[in-house]
Amino acid sequence: MAWTKTYSGTEPMRVNKWLATEGVCSRREADALIEKGLVKINGEVLTEAGYKIEDGQTLTLTEKAARRLDNQLSLMFHKPVGIVSGTPEPGEVPAVRLINEDSLSGRAHAIPGRNNRLAPLGRLDKDSHGLLILSEDGVLAKALIGPESKLEKEYHVKVRGDVTENKLKQLRHGLELDGRHLRPADVTVIKGNELKFVLREGRNRQIRRMCDLVELRVIDLIRTRIGPLSLAGLPEGKWRPISGRERDELLRWEVQGFSAEPAAPVVVERKRPLPPGKRPTGPGKKPMGKPRGDGPPAKPKPADPKFKRTKLAPRKRTPLK
Repeated sequence: MAWTKTYSGTEPMRVNKWLATEGVCSRREADALIEKGLVKINGEVLTEAGYKIEDGQTLTLTEKAARRLDNQLSLMFHKPVGIVSGTPEPGEVPAVRLINEDSLSGRAHAIPGRNNRLAPLGRLDKDSHGLLILSEDGVLAKALIGPESKLEKEYHVKVRGDVTENKLKQLRHGLELDGRHLRPADVTVIKGNELKFVLREGRNRQIRRMCDLVELRVIDLIRTRIGPLSLAGLPEGKWRPISGRERDELLRWEVQGFSAEPAAPVVVERKRPLPPGKRPTGPGKKPMGKPRGDGPPAKPKPADPKFKRTKLAPRKRTPLK
C-alpha cells in the first residue's frame, strides 16, 4: 500500500530529511527513491533531490517504493569467534558470507542473495561472539549505530585478574578512551570472574580496552542482547529474520530509552506489634479512648440543641407458650 502524508511544518524541509524524520526511510534511501521517480508531491512526480516540501503539500510514495522498503531484510546472527562482522582483511571470513539457506534457524520469507546489501549494525570484533544484527534498513541503522543512539547492548565477559569494588567503580564511570569520557556503564558480577556489561555506546573494542585500563584481561566475550532482542535460543552460526514487530520494538526502545534492568524493589516498612492494651493511632485514624477500667469514664458530649430525640413507647411482647 502506498504511503501518503500531508506536511504541516512551519518551515519548508527537504523531502529526504522529512522522510527520515518520519521513520519511513533513511535520507540516502529517499534520494534513491526520488531518482527512480517513485515519490510524488501533490500527485506530480518529484525529480529534484533537494526539493523542500512546504506546509499543506502532500507527499506520496508509489506502490513500488512501498514494496521496496517493505522488502528490506533485517536479521540477527549468532556470530562465532574468528568471523569478522565488517569488511574482511585478506584471508578473513565476513559474517554476511555465512548468511544462507543452510544456516537459517526456523523460517524466513526470503533468503539473502547477491542483490541484498546487508550491513552489520554495530561492532563485534573477531575474537568475540554473540548477537550481531545485519540489515538493509537505514532507519534501523540510525537507531542502532547513529551518533545519538543510546540503545542498550548487553555482554557477558570472563576476565582474568582480581575483580575489586574499586575496579568495578572505575568500569561503571570514570574511564576515558581516545581522549573522550565514556558514557556510564552498568557493570555487575555474575559470579567469580564473570561480569555483565550493559553499554549504551559502541566504541572500537570498548570492553577489552576498558578492562585493560583496570588491569583485567578479557578471556571470553559474548554479546547476549541488543535492546529488546535476545540471543537466547539462536544456535551459534545460525541466523533468523527480524520481524516487523521486533523492528518496531527496537525503534521504540531507542526513542523512549527503555531498559531491561529490573526496577528497584519497593521496600515495605513492617509495623511493629503494639503492646497489649494500646490502640493504633496515626494519619487517617482517630485516637481511641482509654480502655475500660483505666480511669474515670469519659464525659458525655453535650447534646446538640437543634436535635430533638423522640421517645418511643415500649413494644408489647407476646409471652412464649
